[in-house]
Amino acid sequence: MGIEITQWDVQEMIGTMPVKGNRQPYGLLHGGANAVLAEQLGSIAAATHAHTLGKVAVGLELSCTHHRAAREGLVTGVCRPIHLGRTTATLEIVITDEFGERTCTARLTCILRDKAPGK
Repeated sequence: MGIEITQWDVQEMIGTMPVKGNRQPYGLLHGGANAVLAEQLGSIAAATHAHTLGKVAVGLELSCTHHRAAREGLVTGVCRPIHLGRTTATLEIVITDEFGERTCTARLTCILRDKAPGK
């Protein structure tokens, strides 16, 4: 997928992904690639928050709205928390193209679980 995390912070997780190699047959960035970028950023942010509580984060729901197509270059995902609780974390991920145009808005909710004994 070629994802690179460029900023690592639970309050603002940022990553990039190339369009090249992640296109669907019409030459546009695949919607599933947007979902992978969103899930990667959101999951890392949720796991970072969960760790502060001695818990682990696992995905519960991911929704993506695709606003416009990206055809080349890099897309950038910016993940910010909507809710960081004791049992759930919900994050919004905004993906933009190289021109700053929003291409996708995603929301990820993770459930926070106790770590398995001995882990």
